[in-house]
Amino acid sequence: MENIGDNPYVGIFICSHNADVLEEARVWNVRIDRPMPPNFNFGGADTIGSRLEVLDVFTGKRRVVYESPVRFEAPNFMPDGKSLLINSKGSLWTVLLSGKGSPVKFNTGFADRNNNDHVISFDGKMVGISHHRTGMFGGGSTVYVVPITGGIPKLVTEKTPSYLHGWSANNKEVYYVGRRDTTRNSPYHVYKANIETGAETQLTRLPFGHVDGPEGSPDGQWIYYNSSQTGTMQLWRMKPDGTGNEQLTFDEYNNWFPHISPDGKWIAYISFPVDIDPVSHPACKAVSLKLMPVAGGAPRTIAYLYGGQGTINTPSWSADSKQIAFVSYSGRIK
Repeated sequence: MENIGDNPYVGIFICSHNADVLEEARVWNVRIDRPMPPNFNFGGADTIGSRLEVLDVFTGKRRVVYESPVRFEAPNFMPDGKSLLINSKGSLWTVLLSGKGSPVKFNTGFADRNNNDHVISFDGKMVGISHHRTGMFGGGSTVYVVPITGGIPKLVTEKTPSYLHGWSANNKEVYYVGRRDTTRNSPYHVYKANIETGAETQLTRLPFGHVDGPEGSPDGQWIYYNSSQTGTMQLWRMKPDGTGNEQLTFDEYNNWFPHISPDGKWIAYISFPVDIDPVSHPACKAVSLKLMPVAGGAPRTIAYLYGGQGTINTPSWSADSKQIAFVSYSGRIK
């Protein structure tokens, strides 16, 4: 590409085909992002601008609720409908949906190395978290639960690594991906565990490929997840006992993190381009958010953005099944 200089004019230009006619146009919902270079390293917490956005999935209207020069990830709608839960620098924070005020730290006790796998139970009483214990195989990511008001975490999974992604509809079990083989390159599988006893059940047993993002449906009939067993990453679902596996998407893209709307009618997910490794979900790429009916039908794109890892790793629907929250990334926000 030819060098266009350091100060190019960027925007939307309107012109008339007739020099004697003055044209008028109305433009809305436009944003200019500064993409990151292909070799950008997303490892640091303070290396990128982060935006917390809320999107009406049916009108396409989206608004920025909060933005920061510090990396944050993975919003959940809190049960009060007035705030969102995000993670940043190992802690969880609540942000008002109105955009007013500053983020408030959510109490997770000793758990100060939380990743972007935090999930609120269906009854709104508990928050599941993935906290990294030090000096353990696989980073030591372990699943805990805390009250929705915050508190001391209760251990659920003794074995690591365990990355939380969903709750069962009866609020008694959590769904997560883990690796139990001592070989670091062994495949991940989907597991479920009782939050009281910690009893663990393996649900997938694929000999190759990668699985991730298991999430329970509101009616308790299905666990939705993504799997690369056919070559590309696609959406699947299975019954809570691990049987009855069904593939749901079949396109050339790499599709991750299916999130089911509270009314059980829609699946929202993130779609990575074809040049991305199917078993990888990198950050700050040109991705899209898509929507498809649970009952079957073609998906449609509802948003384009720079994002990926951290955008919608966790369930992100509003209680009325009309909006989803997500995080987008671009050049550092001043």
